[in-house]
Amino acid sequence: MDDFHREFILDHYKRPRNFGTLEDPDITNEEDNPFCGDRIRIDLKLGEGRVVDVRFDGRGCAISTAAASILTDKVKGAPLERVRAFSKEEMLEALGIPLSPIRLKCGLLALKVLKAGLYGIKGWPGEEE
Repeated sequence: MDDFHREFILDHYKRPRNFGTLEDPDITNEEDNPFCGDRIRIDLKLGEGRVVDVRFDGRGCAISTAAASILTDKVKGAPLERVRAFSKEEMLEALGIPLSPIRLKCGLLALKVLKAGLYGIKGWPGEEE
């Protein structure tokens, strides 16, 4: 990992964007990674087919926290169709670092939580395959 990406991840870990919860969210979902104990909750406020506001909360390693921060930045204000189409590959590209198979679950946890919330499915496995 180069210095730029290391600093990028550490910045999102130490100063996460959109951290906290929303009062009266339209969608909320929370899941964990049983392998490492990371837990992420994502709240969404929707309006006119867009993500009007988004917050995440939880605890986790630098990768899962940074991924949630980066993801919430990317989906805030975005049309729901775009958010639903956000892929595993886009998430990994946004992180900008190679991840081992174990760390892959950390890097994709926020996306899993977001998609499961949008589709109303608990334990959505789609992005893990």
